[in-house]
This record gives sequence, C-alpha cells and structure tokens, in this order.
Amino acid sequence: MSSHEAGWTTSPAWRKASFCASGECLEVAQGNGVILIRDSVQPRGVVLKSAARDWQSLIGRVKAGELDQLGS
Repeated sequence: MSSHEAGWTTSPAWRKASFCASGECLEVAQGNGVILIRDSVQPRGVVLKSAARDWQSLIGRVKAGELDQLGS
C-alpha cells in the first residue's frame, strides 16, 4: 500500500520504539485517523492499516497486561 492509497498526500513519518535495539521492529506512522504499521526490516513490504481508535485500544490493552498470556 502506498502512502497515497492510505490517504496521505505526503510520505508518512515512520517511527519505531526507542528501545528497539535489534533493528527488527515494527514501525508506525499516523495521520488522517489512520495508523500504518510495517516491518522495519522490510519497509517496502506489507503495510497494515488500522483505525486510530483501534490502535489506541490495542496499545491500552498491552500496557494493562491484558495480552500477556498470548506470549506463553
């Protein structure tokens, strides 16, 4: 998906977590009520698109520890 397809008129500003030491991390960009998510190792690969409200809900659940059991 190009930035144009996602509703961007300019290239999205991608960012990744500051504690991503390995370089193998997710990158996110935001704008127009949409969050884009991609693999930092393959920046020209698949880009996932999420409504900003859904992304906020996911982040809230992760921070609250509600999804911790998924990693075990």
